[in-house]
Amino acid sequence: MKLSVKSDYAARAVLGLARRAHRAAPVSVDTLAEEYGIPPNYLVQILIELKAQNIVRSHRGKDGGYQLARPPAEISIGDIIRSVHGQGFDTPAIHDPQCPPELRRAWRQLQTVIDQSFDTVNFQQLVDAGSDKDRMYYI
Repeated sequence: MKLSVKSDYAARAVLGLARRAHRAAPVSVDTLAEEYGIPPNYLVQILIELKAQNIVRSHRGKDGGYQLARPPAEISIGDIIRSVHGQGFDTPAIHDPQCPPELRRAWRQLQTVIDQSFDTVNFQQLVDAGSDKDRMYYI
């Protein structure tokens, strides 16, 4: 299984917003794009998809931008993957009547395990992991 650049960019954008979740001000597309190395026009498309899934919300105006629509602890990597790609793991064989039933069951089982794994990591954990790194002391 291979995840796309779009998945990575969406996760970077959500992480950037999660790091600022405690602030009241929205974050501009240009700020997120510059900080996380995402082409701004592509980021806008990704944010629109994330907004449709109630992961981010937008604010218009001069000081507008984006914020998380939910707390970072309520947004998982799986939410991001499903927002930009649909099912995290999919194969046409799951719905193919020509595929042997035992193989279809194996594909479904793999699909369930992958989705569950994606959902075990939330963005609050990622923010906290980044904060722990900042607290390290060097001798």
